[in-house]
Order: sequence, then structure tokens, then C-alpha cells
Amino acid sequence: MKKKKILLLSDDLRMHSGIATVSKDVVFETIHKYDWVQIAGAVKHPEEGKIFDMGEAVRSETDVSDASLKLYPISGYGNPDLLREIIEIEKPDALLIYTDPRFWVWMYEMEHEIRQNIPIFYYNIWDDLPDPHYNTEYYRSCDLLMSISKQTYGINKRILSKFGYEDWQTTYVPHGISNRRFHKITDRVATEFKMFEYEYGLDKFKFKILYSNRNIRRKNPGDVAMAYKHFMDGLTEEQRKDCVLIYHTAVSDDNGTDLRAVCNAILPDYPVIFTYDKGGPLDDEKMNYLFNSADVYVNMASNEGFGLGSCEALSVGTPIVVNVTGGLQDQCGFKKDDGSHLTEEDYVELGSNHKGEYKEHGKWVKPVFPSNISLCGSPMTPYIFDDRASYEDAGEAFRYWYDKGSEEREKCGDLGIEFTMDKNIGMSAETMGENFIKSMDDAFAKWKPKERYTLEVV
Repeated sequence: MKKKKILLLSDDLRMHSGIATVSKDVVFETIHKYDWVQIAGAVKHPEEGKIFDMGEAVRSETDVSDASLKLYPISGYGNPDLLREIIEIEKPDALLIYTDPRFWVWMYEMEHEIRQNIPIFYYNIWDDLPDPHYNTEYYRSCDLLMSISKQTYGINKRILSKFGYEDWQTTYVPHGISNRRFHKITDRVATEFKMFEYEYGLDKFKFKILYSNRNIRRKNPGDVAMAYKHFMDGLTEEQRKDCVLIYHTAVSDDNGTDLRAVCNAILPDYPVIFTYDKGGPLDDEKMNYLFNSADVYVNMASNEGFGLGSCEALSVGTPIVVNVTGGLQDQCGFKKDDGSHLTEEDYVELGSNHKGEYKEHGKWVKPVFPSNISLCGSPMTPYIFDDRASYEDAGEAFRYWYDKGSEEREKCGDLGIEFTMDKNIGMSAETMGENFIKSMDDAFAKWKPKERYTLEVV
């Protein structure tokens, strides 16, 4: 049987963004089932106008003998003329979009034209409540919404329930982490791993806190520095010598802050390592080393779609400290009174657990509940909650993991590996691929083309 072809609009899957990473994993985990074409977006793409047949490279990496992947690099995410042209050339069976819907306004304006011939699937992300009713027409312009978090799933259900959508049109497909890239290193004396720790100065410390999110306001990298100070202030001078904060992010960002200035001001006497001083982002192998080297991973984002970095840390067995917001809640493993995990359907009524209605969680995480929830917004996003966790609470969470000791931290981290790899949880790349296939195959089976508009003389 001929494979269906999917046209993907997202970040160029060869890039280093979270969207690109997940795009690559989705393609690679489903390429035995579908052929893929990507309109490969990037800011000022250096290869715009070129076309790349990636089939041979993918076949060698996946061992899928008939793997097919073609890339059309583009600055931004394209335009109606480009999309029409590629649809005409490639004749895909579906269009899959993946990133903030505001990047696709032009696409939604032509959705009726597209849906007369092929369905539109959306791998949907939304960071926080209140329900974004201003996104309603975006959601209604898609035939299938695959939600990356339970909170997003609840949002989709509540908004679309007013319009007669069927159950198959909203599914829960969390991000999945590939064990080809991220896995626990059991041989900690291996030469390559030890050389990596030595190169970055990590070998000098026994308790390492890792931050690897982008340096932007909502990720709150400055609050991480304050939490670290609160933690270090509570240690003896001798204990402090064993601890370090690692920033794996741009030291300065137009949308964030100057982290070196922050640390010089509030952490003048405490160790901080900026990994980008050694040359910027790390490749997958070294990133795996970094996650394995860390003793705890922190994400204090005030709203977050999923939190890829913390899930990657969990997949190697590194315990996490996360703010209870957005998709980070899914990684906490919150449980109901009967001991079962909260499901995506529970979030249809619950909305969010950021107020701590459910407190029991997995042993691999020390969650920090927001101490303040404020409403913010912008012209593009009229309103959204800002779930702010206190840096003092985060600092106490660091102390919690410090006091556990290395042996107990490892045991808790191993439970995190089991959690992310559990098929019922769905946070492995393999399971994500399986859930994609199920969701899209169901949609293909039940989808009906939009009726064509006709002109009548009156």
C-alpha cells in the first residue's frame, strides 16, 4: 500500500530549537508509516530557495529502507503562494502545522481552500489559562488538534465543545524523548564523559544545578539565580564549595536579560558556569553528558507549553525542580485520591493544577506551586496567566535534593526514567510516534472534505 504523504510546517528539523527537535522526532518515529515533506522555517534561513532530499540520510539513521523526507527551507514560515506551489508539486495527503498559531494567520485565512482537498492537522501548544477564546477560529480551522499537554487538551475540549466537534478531533500526544539522544550513562568514569566534565569545569563540584531554557522573560532565568542564592545562603562555607549553578543558555538575549551582570550583582561569591562561553549550544552527545552530569534540573517558567528540557533531564535520571504550570504539570505525575494519575480528561474540568488541588506527585520531582498568579498579555496574546513561583520556594527545593544525597537522588531519578518511558504516560519518542500515527490514521478515516463554495446568479 502506498504511504500517505504529510506536509509539515514548522522549524527546520535540522535546527536546535525545541520545535525543531520534536519535529525531527515526529518525522523519524513515523517515517516507516508516512512520507514527509517539510516547509522548514527559520529566521533569515541561510538556505532559503534550496530543496533538500534527505531520504538517504534518514534511511541510514533509521534503517527504514523506503524513508522519504524532503525539505524546502524558508525564512519565516512561508506564505499562501509558496504553500499552494508546494501542495501542487508534492500532492500531500495532509498538512501538519506545529508552533504558535499566530505564525500561520495567512494559512488560516485560506483554510477553506486547503480543506476542500486535504485535512489540516495541528500539533497544538498553549501555555496557560484562561482559555484563549481569541484562538477559537484557529482551532476551528483545523480538522485534528493533537495536544502536547493535558492542560492544552482541556482547553481544546472546552472551546471546541461549543461547535459540535467529535472526540477523534482532539487527542493528547505529549512530547516524547528519544533514547537515541538522551539516556542514562552508567559508566561515569568513561573517558569521554570525564573529559567533557573536565572541559566545562564540572568535575570540581558534587552538586550541580542545571538551567537549559532560553534566556527570555517568561523562563525566569534571573529567578533561578535568586533561588540559587537562597539555597547557597543556607549552606556552610565548606558545603558551598561543592555546589554550582550551570546556565546552558545565551548569556545575553534581547528578550531576556544579561545573566552575567545578574550573577555578578547577586552571586559574586558563588560559583556559576556559563557553558556558552565554550562555544554556544552543544550537540546531542554533549547535551546528554550535561544532563547526566547535573544533579538537579530546574525550570521556573511562569507559563510553559511542555518543558522539553526538564523531560530530557528526567529521561537520563536527573531529578527536577519545576514550577507547576502548563505542560510541566504532566511531568510531575500528579495523582488523584485513588492513586491514579490525573488524565487529560480530568483537565477538561480541572483546567490547571497550579493552585495545588492535587499535591501527591512522583518521587523524581520537587514541584514548586505558584505563589502569585497574575493576568498579563500583549496585542498578539490578549490575556494569559503568569504563574510566578517564589524563588525562596525554589531554593528550598534545591535544598531538598541536596539533603537527599547522591544515592537517593539516583534512586528517584531512576523512577523518573521509568515514568517517562512508560507507554501509558507517553513521553518516549517511540510512544509519541505511535500516538501520532493513531491520531492521524483515525482522522484520515473519518475526515470529510469541506464543501466547495459555488457562485450563483441571482
